[in-house]
Amino acid sequence: MTGDGDRGRTPDEQSEWERRRRRAEVFGDVLPETTSDERDDAAAPSRGSESATDRWLREQVPPHHGS
Repeated sequence: MTGDGDRGRTPDEQSEWERRRRRAEVFGDVLPETTSDERDDAAAPSRGSESATDRWLREQVPPHHGS
């Protein structure tokens, strides 16, 4: 899948886009460029639509810490 121009070149000799393309060929595009907290996908979830993980974390807060 790699082009003939990539053969024999060290990662230092390749440009950033070549390294990204090669990494995507090997590992796939598994990580987004930005994280969910950096994106404005939707407004913050309301209390009724919180995830199970968030709900579990809230339930683990000791009573003396308040809510």
